[in-house]
Amino acid sequence: MALKKLRKEKNKAERQEKKKNRSLNPETKRGIFVVILFAISGTMLLGLFGLAGSAGEWVDGIMAEIFGIDRPLVPLLLLIIGASMIIPERQRLSIYNYIGIILFFLSFNGIINIVVLRSAEPSTELIARNGGYIGLLLQTILGNLFGFWGAIVIDGAILIVAILLIFNTSLRSFGSLHTHITGRIGIFFHNLLPKRHSGNGEETFQASEISEFEVMPQDESLGEQNPNQTPDQKTEIKAAQQLPIETKSKTGERVLTTTLHRKVEIPLNLLDKSSTKANSGDIVRNKEIIHKTYEQFGILVEMGEVEVGPTVAQYTLRPAQGVKLARIVNLQNDLALALAAHPIRIEAPIPGKSLVGIEVPNQRSATVTLREMLESKPFKERKSTFTVPIGIDVSGSAWVAPIEKMPHLLVAGATGSGKSVFLNSLIVSLMYQNGPDELKFIMVDPKRVELTAYEGIPHLLVPPITGADETINALKWTVREMERRLEFLSRFRARDIASYNASAKDRMPRIIVIIDELADLMTVAGKDVETLIIRIAQMARAVGIHLVLATQRPSVDVITGLIKANIPARIAFAVASQTDSRTILDCGGAEKLLGRGDMLYTCAELSKPKRLQGAFVSEKETRRIVEFLSASNTPDYNYDVVQMPQDSKTIFGNADTDEPLLNDALDAILEAGKASTSLLQRRLKLGYARAARIIDILEEQGIVGPADGARPRDILIKENPFKEGAENNFSDSEEDESDYEDESETESDETGEEEEEKEAEDETAEDEEEETEEINDSIDQEEENEAEEDEEEFDEDEYLKQQDGEYLDETK
Repeated sequence: MALKKLRKEKNKAERQEKKKNRSLNPETKRGIFVVILFAISGTMLLGLFGLAGSAGEWVDGIMAEIFGIDRPLVPLLLLIIGASMIIPERQRLSIYNYIGIILFFLSFNGIINIVVLRSAEPSTELIARNGGYIGLLLQTILGNLFGFWGAIVIDGAILIVAILLIFNTSLRSFGSLHTHITGRIGIFFHNLLPKRHSGNGEETFQASEISEFEVMPQDESLGEQNPNQTPDQKTEIKAAQQLPIETKSKTGERVLTTTLHRKVEIPLNLLDKSSTKANSGDIVRNKEIIHKTYEQFGILVEMGEVEVGPTVAQYTLRPAQGVKLARIVNLQNDLALALAAHPIRIEAPIPGKSLVGIEVPNQRSATVTLREMLESKPFKERKSTFTVPIGIDVSGSAWVAPIEKMPHLLVAGATGSGKSVFLNSLIVSLMYQNGPDELKFIMVDPKRVELTAYEGIPHLLVPPITGADETINALKWTVREMERRLEFLSRFRARDIASYNASAKDRMPRIIVIIDELADLMTVAGKDVETLIIRIAQMARAVGIHLVLATQRPSVDVITGLIKANIPARIAFAVASQTDSRTILDCGGAEKLLGRGDMLYTCAELSKPKRLQGAFVSEKETRRIVEFLSASNTPDYNYDVVQMPQDSKTIFGNADTDEPLLNDALDAILEAGKASTSLLQRRLKLGYARAARIIDILEEQGIVGPADGARPRDILIKENPFKEGAENNFSDSEEDESDYEDESETESDETGEEEEEKEAEDETAEDEEEETEEINDSIDQEEENEAEEDEEEFDEDEYLKQQDGEYLDETK
């Protein structure tokens, strides 16, 4: 019997293989069908002008009798259908579009026949010149049921419904039909062509060509994603309103807002389906092994149900009364030895149950795809369009979490544990739910290999950031945007961004800052980055700004106590030690994970971390989605995000210094008329090192000249340009001079001699002052040289003190 069964299966497999080899490739079939459609439409178009011979005339006559006056639309429609089938992942007509096309021909031709053939006797020639037999069918039915005027009303209503179905638009947008139809047709054919770039690397297609009509996606499984969304909240992209507008706050700065409500429907067929299933091995045998192992150590347990998840199988048991949970947990290594499985994790107790769970790795793990998560029941029943699919637990239930309740997320784990894949699934899932006017990303990728793949999508506020300085500027901009939004919401008496967007026309998009490698930034500028992250984490929830931080080095100098205190939602992938697990989750367990998306998730609502298997999205899927979004949407970058704000610059430009006495030093040298280190030491009561550093900074900024031996440095400016009122000094001096001339004209000739004597005395005093200044300058230069020599001697003594005793004696 067994041999017969094997032969049957073998023969069946061979037949299927032969059938598969004989069948054509689906792409080949589609290409043949497209060519046939183009040939038919071309023949019809030529037949309209009598250029297709007798066969073309015969086809044109039949089309005239069927469709009447609008028969030229039929070949154009066939061209559009064929073009949509060339690249189905970019544009494909849905079943609703086809229904709308059929209703359009019926209603339009029906109206023509109802009006024209009201009093005339219908003939074949007259019917062919008007609405054809299609219109005659609807005219006969509606005319007999509703009469002339009733048929006109019903037919007009059907025509409007047909147009709404064809272009997937709303009644609000119906008034500007001509503009949107032409724009939609242009976008449709543009999507069928490969992306072209101009000489500077930018796409030649402009966002202003996008219409607010769109072709519905083929897969409608995401159609229920927002039950509170009204039909007029579909894609509305108006030609002259592409740039987001900014609303001024009280401080004069602008808050990022937009009046657009674009909705880009991404087809689900761009994501792959899961094709693997989990294999947990012999469940009955494993239950017996667990029971016997505890029995050997004198622990009585009652085995319960078994939950098989994508990665692990959870065996539940109920310990006898009087058995401590610590004894069950301490036998973890003995269980691993008996089951020949590693690692084993014991959850004692399972939250909400009086059971203990023993998680044993499956012999073959199942891959959880992002499409599976998006099609799950919890995701379809979500209340927020900013819901993040986390993963699937051991019972097969999908876990999702709205990012508003997180409101920030910390992701950590060793290399290759699944951090970057999780970030990709988070980004893609949010783009599936929100258009580019509702969601903006700031992506930081110091590794330059993960998030840079998203460059070109319309959801980006700036291109992916790779440098540390640009990252700090972006975080500073985020803090300023947070403060502007808080002030803006307080003016409108709105509690949070959701309540403001519900009633305002100019909506604020949510901003999500994603940092792929936090450890690299903390190494370069740890204090600045930590301060900015803490400020955002503490106050940005209400204004719709969220942080997603990821690191592969979960140490206390990267994930500090203040960062953990302000980010309760955390995900730990597989780590090397229990210390790393405690750094992330404040408890152990992550060191026993299996990797490849196996995670522990915790948030403010969970008392203990939950083990989940994260969703997988491949590089090919990500590339398809990025190409789909960038094909018909141009990103509108705001480069102010990564630039240093003007108010953060010092008076000396972008000097890399935090010296607070630069202004005082500049005033001192301008007042003295010379610049030297000893002068700053005396005037500002500074040490030599700091005074010399200030002189060096002034020389770098072009304020004082270089050193010239014993002579003092030249001052290259005449006044402090950064002091208030400096601009008016010159004009004030001119006024004083003119006043002096007026007064001198009114004086008598008798004072002339006194003035000459006074001028002679002034010249003598000036000569003496110049000699004194030269002497002082030489003394200052000698003091500088002596101070430098003293510093060198001091450094030499310090060096000698570090040597051993014998070397010091020999040197002396």
